[in-house]
Amino acid sequence: MLPYAQTLASKATTRSSLGVAFVAVVTIALGTLIIAVLEQAAEIPDASAVYLVAVVVVGSLGGTVPAVITAVASFLVYDLLFTEPRFSLAVTDTSELLNLVLVLIVALAVGRLAALGRERAAEADRRAVEATGLFAVSRLLATADSTEEVAGAIVERLAREAGLARVWIKLEGAARERILADTGDGPLPSAPIVTTLVRTPGDEPARWVRAHAPLPQGAAGSRHVSDAGDLLRVRIETGASDFGSLWAIKPGATGALDAEATRLLSLAADQLALGLRRDRLRGEATSAEIARRSDALKSALLDSVSHDLRTPLASIRATAGNLADPDLDWSNDEVRRAAETIDAEAQRLDRFVRSVLDLSRIESGALRPDLEVYDLPELLERTVTRFRPVLGEREISMEVTPGLPLVRVDAVLLDAIVSNILDNIADHTPAGTPLAVRAAAPGSGRVRLTIEDGGPGVPPSDLEHIFDKFGRGSRPGEGARRGMGVGLSIVQGMALALGGSATARRSDLGGLAIDIDLPAAPEPPVEEPAR
Repeated sequence: MLPYAQTLASKATTRSSLGVAFVAVVTIALGTLIIAVLEQAAEIPDASAVYLVAVVVVGSLGGTVPAVITAVASFLVYDLLFTEPRFSLAVTDTSELLNLVLVLIVALAVGRLAALGRERAAEADRRAVEATGLFAVSRLLATADSTEEVAGAIVERLAREAGLARVWIKLEGAARERILADTGDGPLPSAPIVTTLVRTPGDEPARWVRAHAPLPQGAAGSRHVSDAGDLLRVRIETGASDFGSLWAIKPGATGALDAEATRLLSLAADQLALGLRRDRLRGEATSAEIARRSDALKSALLDSVSHDLRTPLASIRATAGNLADPDLDWSNDEVRRAAETIDAEAQRLDRFVRSVLDLSRIESGALRPDLEVYDLPELLERTVTRFRPVLGEREISMEVTPGLPLVRVDAVLLDAIVSNILDNIADHTPAGTPLAVRAAAPGSGRVRLTIEDGGPGVPPSDLEHIFDKFGRGSRPGEGARRGMGVGLSIVQGMALALGGSATARRSDLGGLAIDIDLPAAPEPPVEEPAR
């Protein structure tokens, strides 16, 4: 690859030099023709300044050296063709000699200025390309969620802008080494000598340093790049963090990159280091937030267990202990009431345990509904009937819109949704509170189930947090707390699992209303009568 690259570079340089030489010859010839016309036809005594145009053109295209050569050549051509004696470098008239020397000096100055303008224009173009490349790298890193997402686009950009044969990013450190991005295919190149960019603090520019880097014994999948070009390395580091290296292969003869490509690689490595550090900090922040939420969840769960699970256990143990006391003479009615108390507290304990299990299934994503088509009023009647002993003396009204569509739900999950809402009403509303269960079809393929009560309700500030886990809204006039604070969170999770939604609002009865939107079952196709 190296001889081929050198041949291409040599051919390109030769073509450029021949092109500048051709332009110089043509412009001098045209200038000579114009001077001849001006001095012969227009009788202008000295038109040598026309050659300044040729010098400016050549200087703008080729630089300082071609401009100086063109100026000297113009001086000699004018001396040979237009000064006495003609076709001789000798000049008899001292005034003409002075004019020629002045024109030569001006031509040299003009050529140098034209060359400087060309060099500055070329430098501005290189700076623009460099700035564009750096802006592209910065934009990719700023708009991406992670550095790995845009690493491939970055190395492709660097290879194109810096004229490199291959660019790759290799991460190193405590974790296992891995290639973040690579513009090439096959095994990674390696070489006994690596050119490393050494950057120093302050204004001192970075410099390339060649050093021996012997291959480890038995290194698999490695090869020398002596036939491909120099192996370049730029460390990706920021502060005390070292993430790895930006590697590249420079095609062509041995030697460091030019200043623009060096700055591009150096600043790109700095941008990559900042992006990787941002990813690391984001990961650490996410881990810390997960740990914080986990601790908060554990604390809330322990707090709930310590109060809400121990209360029915204490009641069961006390009642059972009294039944087992031989000194107490129990009548049949008293024994029956004690057994009913134990059964009620056991049911309450069962609901608490079931709520924790349901919450864990929702949090782990293990909730898989078995969807079937059901008649919603029939399911509601079954659950409400089962819950009447828990609701006590509360008046229950049920309203169903005529022609209500069938629903496509999981009967077990829907029963759990209604049970948790009714259990919440039983825990947080006084005896005798009216409640209503309504089912209507608002349209858009949905069926809305509304369960509302006429209790004290929830303050408006608590409505937006009513579905939070372990959240217990403060209710006016409510005494000692009851429930674990997960019932409505379970309601929302199960509603989402069914493809619906759960919202809370103030009830028309004055308390709290929970709206559950459920997907309606599709209408069966209408069969056309046979002809």
